[in-house]
Amino acid sequence: MKICLRYLGDPGYQQGIGHEFGVSQATVSRTEDRVVDGIVAQSNECIKFPTTNHELMEAKRMWQSMYKFPTAIGVIDCTHIGILKPNRYGDEYINRKGKPTSSVQATCDAREMFTSVDESRPGLVHDSRIWRNSQTRSQLINKTNAVLLGDDGYGIEPCLLTSFRNPTLGTEINYTHNKLLKQEIVIIERCPILQYVCRVKLENVPKIIIACIVLHNVAKSLGDPDFELVEQD
Repeated sequence: MKICLRYLGDPGYQQGIGHEFGVSQATVSRTEDRVVDGIVAQSNECIKFPTTNHELMEAKRMWQSMYKFPTAIGVIDCTHIGILKPNRYGDEYINRKGKPTSSVQATCDAREMFTSVDESRPGLVHDSRIWRNSQTRSQLINKTNAVLLGDDGYGIEPCLLTSFRNPTLGTEINYTHNKLLKQEIVIIERCPILQYVCRVKLENVPKIIIACIVLHNVAKSLGDPDFELVEQD
């Protein structure tokens, strides 16, 4: 397990990790594959989006107990995970900053635990497009009185509240500069996934992301003291 955790901290360079632990690169590779597959197998139990009326009511109750935005059940955002540029369709993975990335959409609840993830979309794909085609939107679009909060990379919908990108009316300006909305959106920024370039084959990137999210939720539920240090920073 230690080898796998070390590997997930900076996916790639298995030979260096093997040297660090006194094992071969092949042992690191086999260990990582076996442990990551085992973690991913638990993802349905560890990453759950509220869908039933009871679950939605509980998510709203929890949000109101810690934050203030009415009817909110969580926050949504997209992040870019650095990857090696694929040989095939590589240009589709070059984001607006000119770097090869995989775009990952995620939601988290009031406890800062991930509730859904749409992983490994090409870095060129816009946040709003990922949202429109996501299972999360399909699950929430017909629900009433329950919303996610997001930034202006998304459009406003009945189930998704964001700020106006170019406000003109007084009410739009007031809403866009709503401090409450901005303050509560940032909680998902305290839920990092991967901070390094994921140096693995493109087809293996999704399971690495899922494994990291599962471990995040497990650590959060166990009250890992490292989270307190991150929040203080």
